[in-house]
Amino acid sequence: MMKEIIEKAQILTEALPYIKEFNGITVVIKYGGSALVNEDIKKTLIKDIALMKYVGFKPVLVHGGGKDINQMLDKLGIKSEFKNGLRVTDEKTMEVVQMVLAGKLNKDLTTELCSQGIKAAGICGKDADFLKVRKLMSNGEDLGLVGEITDVDTSLINTLIDNDFVPVISPIGVGPDGKSYNINADYAAVAVAGALHAQKLVFVTDVAGVLADINDPSSVISIMSVKEVKNMIKDGTISGGMIPKVDCCIAGVDAGVDNVHILDGRIEHCLILEIFTKKGIGTLIEA
Repeated sequence: MMKEIIEKAQILTEALPYIKEFNGITVVIKYGGSALVNEDIKKTLIKDIALMKYVGFKPVLVHGGGKDINQMLDKLGIKSEFKNGLRVTDEKTMEVVQMVLAGKLNKDLTTELCSQGIKAAGICGKDADFLKVRKLMSNGEDLGLVGEITDVDTSLINTLIDNDFVPVISPIGVGPDGKSYNINADYAAVAVAGALHAQKLVFVTDVAGVLADINDPSSVISIMSVKEVKNMIKDGTISGGMIPKVDCCIAGVDAGVDNVHILDGRIEHCLILEIFTKKGIGTLIEA
């Protein structure tokens, strides 16, 4: 019993220098995939974000919700279609996307954060028109109401942060035509982090991080430069579905974020383990 108490004390003292170093910094967390679907993992992640808020971080949560959208489309008998990994979004699909992302998912996450004793506010890019987009063409193909962000007005987000709220953002924006547009949540997180001059951007994913050896799950590289990432793409070490993940990380660094993390959202308390411990559990990419 005493040994367990001492171990807990050691964990707290290990976290202390990180709490001191990162106090007051803005951290944008992109949350989706397996971590969003698994209720047990979701609970630990919500607690991690609450703890970050309590010790002086300024967390901003950007969430996806592709699996929930697919389930609702199936229920309504609307076919899901993808091109180049992106959802083709006609007007009927867009109604469902908005209903799921800006409605149920956004408000559920906001409620769960509030249940931890912190103030959270759920918003989407249509609120105060803070995410402006243009129509995205993917390799020349028309995806319908899919947008790429052209501008982020941070006044609403900063008003929430300054008043001690955690903003919970769903990636829906407004085009020049006044229509709603579906935005890739990863790139929404990049745009928000860049506009806020965030010190950290964290992608909670379904991979352990960048592997030195694709056949060895334990070969996670803890810290990498953008140059090293690009070299590993060239030599084929980073390939397949990992490429779009690291591309988003590079985009985050290019947007001015100091540190971009890839974390395995299937691990309980992944945020705390990465940010508040010496070794960490994922991959940190920096300039």
